[in-house]
Amino acid sequence: MDPESNPVVTSISCAQTNLDEGKSGKSQNSVTFDEKALPSTAELKKKAKEEKAARRARTVLQKQGSAVPAQALSAQQAQRSKAEVQKGVKAQHKRVTSIEGKGTSIRCLQRAISPIPEVPKEDKTVEFFRHLYKQRTSTIAGVSKEVHPAVLALGLQMNNYTICGSCARLVATLLAFQKVIQSYTTPPMNSLTRHLTSHVLSPQIEYLSSCRPLSISMGNAIRWLKLLISKVDPNTPDAEAKKYLCDSINVFIRERVTLADEVISKNAVEKIRDGDVIMTYAKSSLVQRVFLHAFKQGKQFQVIVVDSRPLHEGKHLAAALAKLGIDVKYCLLNGLSHNIQDVTKVFLGAHAMMSNGRLFSRIGTALVAMEANEADKPVIVLCETIKFTERVALDSIVHNEIAPADELVISGGVLEGWRNVEKLQLCNPMYDVTPAEFIQMIVTELGNVPPTSVPVLHRLENEA
Repeated sequence: MDPESNPVVTSISCAQTNLDEGKSGKSQNSVTFDEKALPSTAELKKKAKEEKAARRARTVLQKQGSAVPAQALSAQQAQRSKAEVQKGVKAQHKRVTSIEGKGTSIRCLQRAISPIPEVPKEDKTVEFFRHLYKQRTSTIAGVSKEVHPAVLALGLQMNNYTICGSCARLVATLLAFQKVIQSYTTPPMNSLTRHLTSHVLSPQIEYLSSCRPLSISMGNAIRWLKLLISKVDPNTPDAEAKKYLCDSINVFIRERVTLADEVISKNAVEKIRDGDVIMTYAKSSLVQRVFLHAFKQGKQFQVIVVDSRPLHEGKHLAAALAKLGIDVKYCLLNGLSHNIQDVTKVFLGAHAMMSNGRLFSRIGTALVAMEANEADKPVIVLCETIKFTERVALDSIVHNEIAPADELVISGGVLEGWRNVEKLQLCNPMYDVTPAEFIQMIVTELGNVPPTSVPVLHRLENEA
């Protein structure tokens, strides 16, 4: 039998030819072999059975003495070709496996040398107060060039608590706006009434609110100033209009702050008797003024100043009173319950008086008022009507000011590095709300009133 006429030999020879072409580089794909050029497993098994049957037939013929040189030669060639094909398949498989292995190694290496993604830092924001968090502006970098230099300086002073009190910030803001108005020139084809508020005052207000949220009294004063500007006759010359605005600001400060403080201090001094032990919390410039007037009148009394971190405003009040010769006792909030027993009255300052009669003041005030109420001690609040608002406060969560938490950290203290401690959060609210039932009297420039009269006085002031 001719070897070329044998289909098994022909198929194996074709497979061998394809492998040889792949080795010599004639194949188009030099990396992976063409699997279609090789017989499938079923075909190989079928061919192997045929070869086995042929060998058995040859064995029978040999026993019978028949010489079959052609068939023997064909069988030898078939076995040789089959061995070579299997060898080539194994070699090709090893080559592909090696290439795939190298690819896997390269991917592993790339994964190893690729930068490790940074673990996201833990959010230190207290979820309950998230709506109150606001980034403060502490430098003049990136500030609009429309902001007046006087306002720039004021914003930084407010940010670092150089100017801290509600009325102090109010007066400083109006004086800064006075300088802004004095340096203002109305552009051509514009009027002072329309241009000053929207294009000049608005950037100043926005900058101040970015340094610290505006106080209630500041908001009332800014609304008054905007209303005043809107009432200026557009035909009024610039010089006359600016003089009118600056004079009105001076009158406002004198009537709503300076004279109001004098009237309040005069009324509050009448509440102090010889031998009184008066407790106050933190520092209020109005309360300090009352103590000064009472001391000048020769009244003998003792003051207990309760203070708290982080501002320690009470230290400055205690130092100022002691310098005058007033008997002063200083303690922190943790000594409140002990010292309240010796007190006869409690004088408190105010950041604002809400329309429902509640006191909005420095955080810790509510605790002092509650302790005084439990000890049956009268609580008297000293507050100008410029601090009254139509807002209603039920808690200190909806409306408040959150100061930077790092202000609570003492250098070298246990909280140093607190941002790296897992699941540790610090919150530094500035104010709290004191219920109206803890307050016996509010001393204002319009008289001594109960907390329920706050909305009435506020309406009268707005109508005036």
